[in-house]
Amino acid sequence: MSLPSNVKRGLLASALVLLVPPECARAQAAPSEPPYCAELQRVAALALMKDKFASITGKPREGNFIDTTLALPGWKDCSLYGPKNYTCDSPEFPTAQAAEQAQAGILREIQMCLGKAWSEAKERSSPSYVVLHSATAPLSITLSRDETDKKQYLVRLIMFARER
Repeated sequence: MSLPSNVKRGLLASALVLLVPPECARAQAAPSEPPYCAELQRVAALALMKDKFASITGKPREGNFIDTTLALPGWKDCSLYGPKNYTCDSPEFPTAQAAEQAQAGILREIQMCLGKAWSEAKERSSPSYVVLHSATAPLSITLSRDETDKKQYLVRLIMFARER
């Protein structure tokens, strides 16, 4: 007796599911790392070094800002502020609500990228900014929302290297 083609396809799909090891299925279902993950991990590693961000220091800007030679892909206006702070701005969003949604997504991406040692410090966060801190290193990240002169909105990432 011949089975209908749709039944054959269903049986084939079921057989393939049984052949794929569970860890591979989980890896395929897991969201991918953000495109800036490797660079963010490098910035975090540099922040823990004795010379902090010296190896990625670029040209001076106004005030205490300095260009950085290590920008996060997809971000803009990355710079250093003093010897212990790294900052970048997200692309601009047309509404505050869009920036708020982006901030929530970036928070999830950073936690996925940097790992379980990073968690939100809810007691230090507010409706307009989120503070993350590392349980294993003297580092924290603030994600704040800001409005530009052109009435656009963005998310600003600031990594702080604290003293040990």
